[in-house]
Amino acid sequence: MTVPVLVTGLGVVAPNGLGVDAFWSATLAGHSGIAPLDRFDAGRYPASLAGQIADFDAAAHLPNRLLPQTDVSTRLALAAAEWALRDAAVGADDVPDYDMGVITSNASGGFQFTHGEFRKLWSQGPQFVSVYESFAWFYAVNTGQISIRHGMRGPGAVLVAEQAGGLDALGHARRTARKGTALVVSGGVDSSFDPWGWVSHLASGRVSPVADPHRAYLPFDTAASGYLPGEGGALLVLERADAVAHRGAPRVYGEIAGYAATFDPP
Repeated sequence: MTVPVLVTGLGVVAPNGLGVDAFWSATLAGHSGIAPLDRFDAGRYPASLAGQIADFDAAAHLPNRLLPQTDVSTRLALAAAEWALRDAAVGADDVPDYDMGVITSNASGGFQFTHGEFRKLWSQGPQFVSVYESFAWFYAVNTGQISIRHGMRGPGAVLVAEQAGGLDALGHARRTARKGTALVVSGGVDSSFDPWGWVSHLASGRVSPVADPHRAYLPFDTAASGYLPGEGGALLVLERADAVAHRGAPRVYGEIAGYAATFDPP
């Protein structure tokens, strides 16, 4: 008999709320988090609204040693993972290190970090480029940093995807747990709000040019004019039902009962 895979912890970093409670309260109140970009001068571009996280203080959530070696997307992912594990009440010795895995998804890697280092390379020379550039830009860095920080030595993977990438990661995490891994931290976190990352979004021709934050993003509406990029995401703690019973997890949010994937037609 296949062992069910359960969700026991949630961690959310979103433009309209940091943490599950703040995010859900804002969602119920209809607060979207859409606002003008302010990390660079976006006024000269055809679109300037996005879902930007404005109140995240990385230094308040991460050790100082991690700050110079991480992109903003990795900092958000590390915070979400910590909150999810805390929500699941996973103690340091509750699960063997080789029985915990990490599977994440993102679309762009450490855009802001690597473009800052490229700027140093072009303007100052290679000796000014951070040694952390070797991995801080990489798509797999969120999986790696989470696994290192929490001693998770089990299966690790990254899905380089967009749109439903976070859901694809959960599907892969479910398969991993069903094959025997007791606990998997999984989901998707992303950010690409520097000029280079913003232009990559605009190149699709699908970003909404509407200047009114209340009218720019209207999915499933006849007045829909495109999408708006956002940053952040969510990470979940997934556990096999037998592992949940063994460690006495305080709550179960639900079961990942199935998974399927399709594609966007032309």
